[in-house]
Amino acid sequence: MTADRNKQLVNGFFTALNEGRTADLGDYLAHDVIDHNKIIHGEPDEPGAAFAAIEQQLTALHPYRARVDELIAEGDKVVARITQTGVSSGAHPRMPVPTGRRFENEAVFVFTVAEEAGRISEIRGVSDRLGLFLQLGWDWPTAS
Repeated sequence: MTADRNKQLVNGFFTALNEGRTADLGDYLAHDVIDHNKIIHGEPDEPGAAFAAIEQQLTALHPYRARVDELIAEGDKVVARITQTGVSSGAHPRMPVPTGRRFENEAVFVFTVAEEAGRISEIRGVSDRLGLFLQLGWDWPTAS
C-alpha cells in the first residue's frame, strides 16, 4: 500500500471510532491486530483483543471523539497525532467509577499496516494519562 492509502486507512479508522461504528472495525483492523496502547495498565495485548478493548473504551468514555491533527506515513507505519475528548460516563473493568467529567488530551499513535491484508496489524499509543486522570477526577492507579 502507498503512504497515502495507509493514511486513508488510519483516517477511516478514527472516523469509524467517532461515529461509533464498532461493527466496522474489521474494515480497518486485522483480525489478529495487537494493541500495545494501555489506557489503564493491565489491559491484554493478545492478538485480536483490541476489538473488545476499543469497544469498552468507547462505552466508558462516551461520547469519545478523536480529532486527527496530523498524519505522517512512511513505509508500513502511520503516525497520528490526535486530540481526544470524551466523558467518564460508563463502566470499564479497569477504570475507576464514572465521574461524569469531561477530558481533552493529546495522544500520538503509531500504526503498522500489514501490506498483504491492507489492515492495521499493530497499534502503539502514548497519551497524556496524568492529564486524563486529573481531568476525570480519578486516583492514580497502583500496581497490584
